[in-house]
Amino acid sequence: MQRTYCGESPEQTGPDGPDAHDERVERVVVLALDGVYPFELGIPSRIFGSAEGRYEVLTCTVDGKPVRSSSDFSITVDHGPEVLATAGTVVIPPFSTSRVDAELAEPVAAALRAIRPGARIVSICTGAFVLAAAGMLAGRRATTHWELAGLFRQMFPDVDLDPDVLFVDEGSVLTSAGAASGVDVCLHLVREDHGSEFANRVARRCVVPPWRDGGQAQYIEQPVPEASAAGTAATREWALRRLGEPLTLADLAAHARMSARTFARRFNDEVGISPGRWLIQQRVVRARQLLESSDLPVDRIAGEVGFATGTSLRQHLHAAIGVSPQAYRRTFHATRPR
Repeated sequence: MQRTYCGESPEQTGPDGPDAHDERVERVVVLALDGVYPFELGIPSRIFGSAEGRYEVLTCTVDGKPVRSSSDFSITVDHGPEVLATAGTVVIPPFSTSRVDAELAEPVAAALRAIRPGARIVSICTGAFVLAAAGMLAGRRATTHWELAGLFRQMFPDVDLDPDVLFVDEGSVLTSAGAASGVDVCLHLVREDHGSEFANRVARRCVVPPWRDGGQAQYIEQPVPEASAAGTAATREWALRRLGEPLTLADLAAHARMSARTFARRFNDEVGISPGRWLIQQRVVRARQLLESSDLPVDRIAGEVGFATGTSLRQHLHAAIGVSPQAYRRTFHATRPR
C-alpha cells in the first residue's frame, strides 16, 4: 500500500485523469471565496488527500481567477466553477467576516447553482452564511463560529442555529464551527464513508485527534486550570483502558484523588462534557471499532466496551449514528470490499 504524508496522495490525479472516472474515488471540490482563510482552505486537501487515494480534491473559485485571502497574499487556483458540477462533496471554507452578507453576490449564487443534486455540501465557520443565504439551511439545524451566533440569527431567523457544537450533520448538508472543527467534520465524513478504523489511520497520518463528537462544546468559557492543579487527563487514559468495567463517577474521582464534585467540575472544564457522557462516547467509539474489525456477537461487544446489555449498545449506537450494530457492521466490516 502506498503511503501519504503531509497531505500528499500519490494516487491523486487531475480532473481528467483516470481517477476522475473511478467510482471508488470521491471528488471533493473546495470553493475558495474572496477573503478566504488560508488555514481552513487547506483542511479538505490535508484530510481527504491523506486517505490513500479514495478522494480527489480540487480547488476552484467562482470565476477561475485568483482570490485575496484573509492574510497578505492572494491565492491562485487551477479550476473555475465548472468543476462544482462534478463534485460528490463540496466544501466552502470560511472567509473574512467583513464579507459576510445576507445576500449572495450573483457570481457566488451562480457557482452554487452548478452543484449537482445529491452532492454533499459542507461549510466551515463563516461558510454557513453562504449556505444560509442560498436557502440551503432553511428549517435545518446548523452551526457556525460561536462568536457569530448573534449576527447569524439576525440574518437567518429561519435556521435552527446551535452555536454550542463542533459540527452538525444534516445528511446532505453539514456545517461546522471555526478552525479545527473543519478537521473534525472532514474526518467525520471519512468515517461515514469508510469506517472509524480507516478514519483513525487518516487522523494518525495527519497527526490530529482521531475523533471529537460533533456535539462537543465549541468553546468552554471557564478559567483554564492552573498548571499546578491536578488535571483529569491521566484518569481519562486510565478509563480508556478499562471501558469494559462498570466505571462510575466515584471510581474516576477516586483515581484522580478528588471529590466527585471537584472531579466532575474539572472534567467538564477540560473536556467540555460530563464524565458520564464522555464514557458513553468512548464506549460507542470502541464498539464501532470492534464491529468493523471483529466477528464478535453484539452482546459480547457490549460487554467488552462496558454496556450492560446488547440492547443498551443498540440504543447508544443508534443515538450516536442512527443505525443498528448489524447495519453498521454490514457497511463497515473489514472484510467488505472497498
